[in-house]
Formats: sequence, C-alpha cells, structure tokens
Amino acid sequence: MAATTAAKSHITTTPPPSLSSFKSLTPSSPFSLPFSPSPLSLRRHSLHITNILSNPTTPTTQTHTSRFPPSEPRKGSDILVEALEREGVNHVFAYPGGASMEIHQALTRSKAIKNILPRHEQGGVFAAEGYARATGKPGVCIATSGPGATNLVSGLADALLDSIPIVAITGQVPRRMIGTDAFQETPIVEVTRSITKHNYLVLNVEDIPRIVKEAFFLAMSGRPGPVLIDIPKDVQQQLVVPDWDQPMRLTGYMSRLPKSPDFGLLEQIVRLIYESKKPVLYVGGGCLNSSEELKRFVELTGIPVASTLMGLGAFPGSDDLSLRMLGMHGTVYANYAVDKSDLLLAFGVRFDDRVTGKLEAFASRAKIVHIDIDSAEIGKNKIPHVSICADVKLALDGLNKILESKEGSVTGEFLAWREELTELKTTYPLSFKTFGEAIPPQYAIQVLDELTNGNAIISTGVGQHQMWAAQFYKYNRPRQWLTSSGLGAMGFGLPAAIGAAVGRPDCVVVDIDGDGSFIMNVQELATIRVEQLPVKIMLLNNQHLGMVVQWEDRFYKSNRAHTFLGDPEDEAEIFPNMLKFAEACKIEAARVTKIGELRAAIQKMLDFPGPYLLDVIVPHQEHVLPMIPSGGAFKDVITEGDGRTSY
Repeated sequence: MAATTAAKSHITTTPPPSLSSFKSLTPSSPFSLPFSPSPLSLRRHSLHITNILSNPTTPTTQTHTSRFPPSEPRKGSDILVEALEREGVNHVFAYPGGASMEIHQALTRSKAIKNILPRHEQGGVFAAEGYARATGKPGVCIATSGPGATNLVSGLADALLDSIPIVAITGQVPRRMIGTDAFQETPIVEVTRSITKHNYLVLNVEDIPRIVKEAFFLAMSGRPGPVLIDIPKDVQQQLVVPDWDQPMRLTGYMSRLPKSPDFGLLEQIVRLIYESKKPVLYVGGGCLNSSEELKRFVELTGIPVASTLMGLGAFPGSDDLSLRMLGMHGTVYANYAVDKSDLLLAFGVRFDDRVTGKLEAFASRAKIVHIDIDSAEIGKNKIPHVSICADVKLALDGLNKILESKEGSVTGEFLAWREELTELKTTYPLSFKTFGEAIPPQYAIQVLDELTNGNAIISTGVGQHQMWAAQFYKYNRPRQWLTSSGLGAMGFGLPAAIGAAVGRPDCVVVDIDGDGSFIMNVQELATIRVEQLPVKIMLLNNQHLGMVVQWEDRFYKSNRAHTFLGDPEDEAEIFPNMLKFAEACKIEAARVTKIGELRAAIQKMLDFPGPYLLDVIVPHQEHVLPMIPSGGAFKDVITEGDGRTSY
C-alpha cells in the first residue's frame, strides 16, 4: 500500500509554491502563467519574470555519495537519513525514544548530519524553528511516538502561524499496532492535521525518498510552513533498495503555483501611488525574502515603512523612512500614519488583530493594496481595493521596473507627509522613565543595541520583554529577529537561540528573555553547555508574568491573579535563583541590580567567549507603551502611566 498522506484537505487549500528563491519565470516554463497585457507593453517596461523550478516529474540531479552500494538493501531508517542528506541537511534537533531509536542509530552512521540533542522535544522543535528563522533553510526535528510527538505540537502550531519551514519527523508504533492503543501510541497525524501545512503517515518503506523530497518542497514553497512525517517502527526496520528517482506526486499543489504578478494590476498600483498624498507601506514576514527589492521600492517612492512584529528587519529600522513597528504596542507615529493615510500598501501581511485593532477603524481613510502569496489571506480580514496573489519579491521587482521607467521621481510628492511624520517622531518618541538605581528594562535593551552595534541575532520569549525588544533594538536586516509572533509561545527564546547559534555560528546570538518564559525551557541550558554554543542570555527578571500584570493594572484594578512568580513567603528574595540554574549547567552567570552597573555587566557578557546568563533585575511596575487596548482604534492609544498608578 502506498504511503497515506493525511490532511488532503490541507493540500487543496494550501497556497501555491513561492518563487521567492527563484530568479525568473520564463514563458517556456511548464508552470508559468503569462502577463495579461500585450507583448509590446511587456517589452516597453522590460518586465521579464521567469521561473526556474524543475519539473516535478524530473528529479533534480544532486551530488551525493551514499554509504551503501547502489544495489544493497538497507533499513528504512538509513534511507530516511540519506534522504535528509540529499536535501542538504547538516543539523537535526532530535530526542530519542523507543519508536525512533532506529532513526537515531542511523544518524550515528551519518558523516554529514550532526544531531543537537535537546533536553525536551519542545526545545527541539523551537530550536528547529530558530534555525529556520535565522538561516531561511528548513529546520528539522525528530521525536519518538506518543508523548514525544505531542510535545512538538506547540512548535508546529507556531511554525504554521508564522510561516516557518519545518520538517518534523516522528516515530510511530509498528503498523500492526496502530489503532490498538499501544504503548506510547498517539495518532499524531490526526492531532496535527490543522496545525501543519501537510503531513504523512508512511506505510511503505519504498515511499520514504519521495515523501522526504515532497516534505521539503512543501515546507519551503508557497507560503512556508511545517510538514510532519510519521514513520512506524517496522517501516524504519524494513530492508529495501531505495529508488531516489521517484517523482513527486503533488499535481494539485503544483497546479496552483502563483501566477506572475498581473502587469495591469502593477501599473494600477503605481497609478494609485502617483495619485496619493499620504501613502504608507505596511510590511510583514512575507517581505523577509524581498528586503533588497523593498529597499529599492522605498528609494524610488519615498514612502514611509511600518513593520509588523514578524516584518522587523525586512526594512532597516534605523532608516529615516522607518516608522518602526505598528499595532497594539507599535509607535505612535506608525499607527498615526496608517490612521491618516490615503493609500495603504500591505505587502506580505495578514491584517492580524494585534495590528488592526478595531477593523472598521483601521486605515479607514485609505485605499488598500494587498499583495500576498496566500490567496486565503486576501480579503480575509480587510477587503482591499486592489489585490495581487503573488510572491511579494516578484511583485516588488515588477513595481520597481515600472517606477524606473517613469520620467521624474515621485519621492518629492510626499515631502510634506514625511515631514509631518518626522515631527511626530520627535513629539512621541519611544521613551521610558528611571526611578533611582532601578534598571528600566527598556534601557537594558537599548544598551545591548548600542554595544552590539545592532548586529546581533535576537531571540525572545513572549511578554513585555518581547515587546520592548521589538521597540528598543533596531533591526536592520532580515532574519535578525526571532520571536513567536502569531502563537505567542512562552519558552521560545532559549531553544530558538540554540537553533540560531547552530545555523549562524558567525553571529552573536542573544536571548532577551523574561523569567516566566525562560523557566519554561530552562532545561535547554544543558544543551547549550554540552554543545558549547556561545549563546548570551539577558534575563529581564521582574518576578512576575509582566504582560498579564500590565493588563491587571489597566483593566482589573491591579488585582493579582496568580501572576507573582516569586516566593510568597519572602517577596523580597529573588526566587527562583536563576544563577543556580546556570551553575548547575556549568554556565557563567552574573546578576545586576543597579543602573550604573548595567553597561559594564552587558559588555562582560558579550566579551565572554562561551555561553553566559546575565540576570537583570527590573521593576515589575513597568508597562509596555504605547498601547492600543485590544479591539481599540488609534484614538484609544495609551501613552502614559505604569503600575505605580491606579486606574
């Protein structure tokens, strides 16, 4: 029986493969769709976008030296590992168990793949995410059946919401035991059906080469996302001679490749730009692979740029035209710009509720242009006036060519608008207050930004520290900012930093974390130590679940409902002692409590050659500001106050 591909309904609704990593889309390609205008207008603007996707029925030739003679039978587990090698995998994040032992045995025989052993499967999948976010390549994690597989669920859901390419491989009980409630059996394909882009239950060992090839293609193409492969133990143990030339069976998926951006629609967008007086770019995670094209577009138009949490780094945060982040905790000037704009260019975004607030009031004065690779996102929350379902990279390239062909520049048309926003930047800057020797958490991040010259890769947990890291660290390039955006998964920061350090050993990697998030995956300190990863951890420790406390202060009259994380019998004590966790894992650590000692402490952390934990004690009364309450509009923005005030 052929492999069962679960979640077939997913395939019918999955967005078409992305062309973001491909240079062109020629008319001769079997997957291309021509522009709607005449060839003459195409020649006039020299807008030739082509595709170099290989035919799905013709395998791509790759150089790979197998450990086995071509005709020698081998275990399914060895075929799986070789298939990963053929996909260019160098690192996996795998935790062994009874149903995945065969895979781990095969990994020990691989000279190309190194396993980074997490101390919890959730740590493994978050590390795979960190690897993927930092490198742009698929992250791979492996877990056993039952509880090992279910421990991947939060990471898979996170990867789906944030469009992160992950291939998760799970062991499963032998085929004859499936459905018998065997030891450590969970129907992980059914469990993850709605939180993966696609998933597979492998029932035939001969299908492993094809399924792995498909899984990596699905994870990376179109709107990226997580793919799960569930492999019963007896399939892992079967002997067979693999056929590496099997074609992919993704006919329906391939038929929905994105069209080339419609030339007429691109020209219509350019006309809207020329007609507008107050245009704003609203860019998200879909622009991370289009940073150069985006910068060129801004250079040609002079349109200011507001970023989502996922989009930070797609356009340099230190650029004069950057409005930084918009949304619930975005800058006043970014939210003002969207509110007053007459043209909103929404590129690679999904109009998330934490950005829009009250939908009816969001960009209510503006004509909206929405470009996204996922057709399901267009019109889902906000109806656009003009929409293009295409790769943003191709669309921006087309827009740039049209703009370059125009006589004169449009940038001067928006000078008054830019000056208005510049004045707002001066009037409503991101700011914080100091109280005696206490360390403002915002200041700690500001100092880190200065001492690293804004060049570090930053991961975070979820909460106040996450928002401050988004506000006070300037991200000037893509894949520098790793955070759980859509799912908001606490415990993400430390393992994500592990993945980033593995994938980008050339970069300084800093986990800016909160005590609540950090302790959720604190066991990964052991992984950092054993793998000798030079991860720096700047822990903003306020002894509380800070973001929930902020909402308690604002909306629940400061009634504390289980948000204090310290020792109720001794509230003055720092509890738990994070330095002891570091000591237990043989990691250097220090604590700083006074603002005057902070800069030297951060510099010492950065200068230390190995992993380092800096416990920065901060007051729990601080609030993340600005803040637009959930469901509110720009007119409801809060810019003053903290937990020292009654509401």
